[in-house]
Amino acid sequence: MGSVEASPLGRHTVYADHYDASLLFPIPRADKRAELGLAGDLPFCGVDVWNAYELSWLEPNGKPRVAVAEFRVPAASPNIIESKSFKLYLNGFAAERIEETALAETLQRDLSAAAGAGVSVVLLSPGALDGSKLAEPAGELIDGLDVAIDHYGPPKAGFLATGEGSVEESLVSHLLKSNCPVTGQPDWGSVQVDYAGAPIDREGLLRYIVSFRNHNEFHEQCVERIWMDIARACRPTRLSVYGRYTRRGGLDINPFRSSEPASPANPRGARQ
Repeated sequence: MGSVEASPLGRHTVYADHYDASLLFPIPRADKRAELGLAGDLPFCGVDVWNAYELSWLEPNGKPRVAVAEFRVPAASPNIIESKSFKLYLNGFAAERIEETALAETLQRDLSAAAGAGVSVVLLSPGALDGSKLAEPAGELIDGLDVAIDHYGPPKAGFLATGEGSVEESLVSHLLKSNCPVTGQPDWGSVQVDYAGAPIDREGLLRYIVSFRNHNEFHEQCVERIWMDIARACRPTRLSVYGRYTRRGGLDINPFRSSEPASPANPRGARQ
C-alpha cells in the first residue's frame, strides 16, 4: 500500500503471464475523505461495483475459458484498488490452470485482502449474458436544459440550491467527466441523483456536475464528493448518488453512495 504516485499508473508495464496477487495496489480512502471533512463513522453507506470484461483462464486440461466478472467492494473498506493494478492482476490468470470455483475463491480472497473488507465475486459466462438489455440509470434526464456554462473546475458546490416544497425524484446526467489524478486521462460517466426533500435546482445541479470536467480524482472519490456536497448544500432527507463510468482496460467502476442501506442494480449502459 502506498501513494498514488507509486502505483503502476502512467508507467511502462510488462504484463505478467502468471498469477501474482502482489500486483494489486491498494490506495487508502482516508486521505481524500479527510479533504471532505470525513472522519470516524461515515454519513453514507454503499459499494463500488466493478465489471471486468476481459477475464480469462485455463481449465485444468488447458482449454481457455472466458467470463465477465462483477466485483462489489464495500464503501466502508479502508482501501480502494488502483484500476491498472487490478487489470494486471486479472491478466495474470490468462495462463493459469484453475477450476472456476477455485478461481472465484482466489479472486474473493485476494481482493478482500487488498480492500481490507469482504469483496463479493460473481462470474458470468458469455452465454449467461445472452439477451441482456442495455439500461441507463432511471430518472429524469437534465442534460437538455438550456443553460450557459463557463466553469469546468474545480467542483463548485455553490451552484447547488433548492426551491420550496418537497419532492421525491431521480435526476440523471450523462455529462459527468473527471480526470485520472495520475495520468490525466479522461474518465467519462453518467450520474444518478436520487433524493427526497426540497427540490434541487436542476440548472444548478447540471452546472455542478459539469464543474468536475477538469477535476482530478478517482471515480470513487468523485462520487463521494458529489454526495457530500449535495447533502450539505441541499439537506435532503434521503440521498443516493450512483456513478456509472465507461470502461477502460476492460474494467468499469460504478460507485454507489446512499444515506440508506441498499444494494444497487448493475445495469450496463449504452456507453459501457
